[in-house]
Amino acid sequence: MSTGKTSAPAIRYAAVTFDCPDPAEMARFYGEALALPVAYSSDDFILLGQEGAAGLGFNRLTDYRRPTWPDPSQEKQAHIELGVDDLESAQAHLLALGAVEPPTQPQPDRWRVLLDPAGHPFCITTLV
Repeated sequence: MSTGKTSAPAIRYAAVTFDCPDPAEMARFYGEALALPVAYSSDDFILLGQEGAAGLGFNRLTDYRRPTWPDPSQEKQAHIELGVDDLESAQAHLLALGAVEPPTQPQPDRWRVLLDPAGHPFCITTLV
């Protein structure tokens, strides 16, 4: 056992990747919503992002099952929080891009839950 101190390796947050049936559809939706360009693309994976910044990835999963939020039968695996200046205009814009509004809105005056084209819940909020 060593008693000498060693420095921790540098670790950077690089990206979060969502499984989905169609990476191109997801990249189009989030790319337009967040004004992010495609940094890498293949048939089964697309990464959005700016040089030197964390990105969003979309990975094709052939047996992908949509989350059924708020029904827990197929839980959401993760969700993204997006900061906006105006809930109404941001929601209208995201719905026009292909998001879907689920019937359940836990606190619509503070944030809105929407579903992306693959069914992943995500939130928009003025709190960030």
